[in-house]
Amino acid sequence: MNIEQILQSSTIDAVKILFSVVLNKNLVQIQKTKTEFKGDYTVNVFPFVKQIKKSPESLANEIGTYLVENIEIISSYNVIKGFLNIVVSEIFWLNYLLKISNNENIEIEQNTDAKQNILIEFSSPNTNKPLHLGHIRNNLLGDSVSKIMVTAGHNVTKVNLVNDRGIHICKSMLAWQKWGNDITPEKADIKGDKLVGNFYVKFDEEYKKQITELINTGKTKEIAEKEAPLIVEAQKMLQKWESGDKDIIELWKKMNAWVYDGFEDTYKTLGINFDKTYYESETYKLGKSLVLDGVKNNIFIQKEDNSVWADLTNDKLDEKILLRSDGTSVYITQDIGTAHKRFTEFDIDKHIYVVGNEQNYHFKVLKFVLNKLGFNWSDNIFHLSYGMVELPEGKMKSREGTVVDADDLIENMINVAKEKADELGKLDDFSKAEKESVYKTIALGALKYFILKVDPKKSMLFNPKESIDFNGNTGPFIQYSYTRIRSLENKAAQQNIKLSKFNAEKIKANSNEINLIKLIYGFSNIVNEASKNMSPALIANFSYDIAKEYNQFYHEYSILSADNKNIVDFRLTLSSCVAKIIKKSMELLGIGVPYRM
Repeated sequence: MNIEQILQSSTIDAVKILFSVVLNKNLVQIQKTKTEFKGDYTVNVFPFVKQIKKSPESLANEIGTYLVENIEIISSYNVIKGFLNIVVSEIFWLNYLLKISNNENIEIEQNTDAKQNILIEFSSPNTNKPLHLGHIRNNLLGDSVSKIMVTAGHNVTKVNLVNDRGIHICKSMLAWQKWGNDITPEKADIKGDKLVGNFYVKFDEEYKKQITELINTGKTKEIAEKEAPLIVEAQKMLQKWESGDKDIIELWKKMNAWVYDGFEDTYKTLGINFDKTYYESETYKLGKSLVLDGVKNNIFIQKEDNSVWADLTNDKLDEKILLRSDGTSVYITQDIGTAHKRFTEFDIDKHIYVVGNEQNYHFKVLKFVLNKLGFNWSDNIFHLSYGMVELPEGKMKSREGTVVDADDLIENMINVAKEKADELGKLDDFSKAEKESVYKTIALGALKYFILKVDPKKSMLFNPKESIDFNGNTGPFIQYSYTRIRSLENKAAQQNIKLSKFNAEKIKANSNEINLIKLIYGFSNIVNEASKNMSPALIANFSYDIAKEYNQFYHEYSILSADNKNIVDFRLTLSSCVAKIIKKSMELLGIGVPYRM
């Protein structure tokens, strides 16, 4: 039982004994005391004032007196405007630290009653371009949310959906046919995903030229965009692909293989992996079949040009195309097939799609369409919508070649990490191999932390140099705090200081020390809250809070040269537990912590 549960059940007992009233458990709300008031936890008595027929102040004081007299871990209380603020005894915190210090790892208290089977889709790249900064936020969010949910006690399956078919893929293929001269990644000496992405940009450049030429002949922009020879050729190529044209399929397989190799390198660098990968080329036919069943059952409308639509106007949405007039599918068609396939294959309580907020409408429509098809599991679909990432230079556009490739960004981050670390002289005594390893750890830690510390719902500006700072709310600051503790432990060993259990009864802890223990104690709640809200930002900002609190303690108090051995043991134990928490919280963000830096 944690403190909140003890306070809740004890408050119920107090009311029953003092006033002969049995409270509903849901009425007893326990919250952390606001920082401007003295206390650790606050009991809100207002929900049961009418039932007991006493003023809030009087009721809170009587309950507070009972709790202090009967619950050992409570040392005092105060009442502010009817809110009962409880102070937990110092000895409780010290004994808690002793208890957890015996564990090699920090244990998270899980709510096993709420355990779910959760499938999380993230990454979902297109095979017409390399992964870029936007994909990095997607991958980091999906991976971190997965780790957090597993730690909170859920069964999680991580899946990827590769958008390996469609008009955008045909654009790259057509450009390679026209201007590639049989170039390969090996001949060009670049990654396959980068090579294919270059041809996607080439298509857009030439397509725009054709549109301009047609406009100059008197055509409207809208007509020019439809009649430009390149887009017409790309659409014919898509039709050939869907009809199984041997040459087109062969080219598609070859170019996609180049891209997959490139993706895998990037995933490996980021530390990302999946339990299963789906391909739209394998699910779109199922989607088409389900859509055509919907036409037969008068669920969807087939118009005169043979295109198929879902009429969602009664649901306060609009009409949504499901199949084009030429019979080819659109994004939502394959999403219908993929969702059906997953709910057939897995026992899913919740299916989370990690996709940017520009697709909010798409997923709203997807749920409605699946529901109209009679799939009740559509209620278990959740869109984890996140804001866009921008650079100081502004927005990125794939087709114009203004995106920042993930690989280029990571390489740049490593260079910045090297520059910063060398400038501070932190790695002067490291070997070359050790330095390279630490540069990479710092760079990835800076990148991941800077992105994940922002609430997923918010758009964000990513500044590489700002993210690699050894001070402030950054990954390197937290990593350095961890290595500081490990360095302290090494010094203790060198001075032959053997750590033993401290005597809690003889410790008079200062406010920094108690605050650190409270932060450690609250870690389980933070993890469960982050899981519930699908927000790694809660973990990230917690890790900064505890690192900041520890550094203040480290600078203000002696540890190895404290007044007596009992205090040394206590402060070393506290330091070690803080290190465990930092390491675990960073692991949940997918961030490594070097042993020294």
